[in-house]
Amino acid sequence: MPQLEVGEGIKINYEVYGQGEPVLFLGGIMMNTVSWAAFVPTLSRKFKLILMDFRDQGQSSKMAGPYKIDIHVGDVLKLLDALAIQKVHLMGVSYGGDVALLFSLKHQDRLKSLMLPNTTSFIPNHLKVIGKSWEIAAELNDGEKFFQLSTPIIYSGAFYDKYMDFLLQRQAMFKALLTKEWFEGFLRLSQSIQEYNVSPEQLKTIKAPTLLIGADKDLITPIELQRILLNNMPNCEFVIIPDAGHGAFLEKMNEFMTIIMGFALKHS
Repeated sequence: MPQLEVGEGIKINYEVYGQGEPVLFLGGIMMNTVSWAAFVPTLSRKFKLILMDFRDQGQSSKMAGPYKIDIHVGDVLKLLDALAIQKVHLMGVSYGGDVALLFSLKHQDRLKSLMLPNTTSFIPNHLKVIGKSWEIAAELNDGEKFFQLSTPIIYSGAFYDKYMDFLLQRQAMFKALLTKEWFEGFLRLSQSIQEYNVSPEQLKTIKAPTLLIGADKDLITPIELQRILLNNMPNCEFVIIPDAGHGAFLEKMNEFMTIIMGFALKHS
């Protein structure tokens, strides 16, 4: 896997698949490039699909101390420059969507389009409480318990009813793979977002074609919070995926890919 040196000995892990219009995927706080494995065969047939791990994610460097979420904006820019990509379709889920939104404030000239599934413009009190509960679970340094405590709010009840065996397999994977180093990185990522806030006035400055993707059972980034972005971003569309939670990209994978591909092609 290639890695990009971004300064001070920090290396960012990234992967590139396929040819065509460049689409960069930024994952959620618990994700890494492997989380998108099932998407690669389909998306790489139409696009140059770029995946990256943030600092403290996946195979990227681990940080020695705390930082703020906007540190990732510079890493995204350096990756685009290293790949000689002048304009990109930028898609970020949840935490990755927050990074994408911050990137658009500084570098919207580098965007062909902006896609923000399950993303908000600030951290409301209920999300601060959820984040704190995840941090408490992470401090146990136990992958199985972390999954049991953090996951129920991520997926919809319908997904649990239909795919309980799959979720139990993921629980076993968490138990086998999550290390103390992973939990320490997760805690830094979680704490990096405490002051995240993009004001309505800032949202109004983003002119790039923007797609919001919501899910009607999302308890973490509910639809009413996403409407703040819709009501303030001048070139914005909103698609709601039914019968899905915050993990809609996985719960309704085919629908999610169709929406992403359609929007990127529309603005190619």
